[in-house]
Amino acid sequence: MGFDWAELLRLGLTRLGLRPHEFWALTPVELMLMLGPEARLRPMDKTGLQALLEAYPDKKERGKK
Repeated sequence: MGFDWAELLRLGLTRLGLRPHEFWALTPVELMLMLGPEARLRPMDKTGLQALLEAYPDKKERGKK
């Protein structure tokens, strides 16, 4: 399985505040260590989606169906 470089770059730039040259200087192992054990780089499955839906349910505005 390959790396999702676009997702890794997004996480590196936004979550870690890295500059592009800093990101590309890291090895994948270094990047994963920086992101920590909670980093999820795999596509979300039904269980993950259900957990998000339960944690952040849609709220209906008053007077709207």
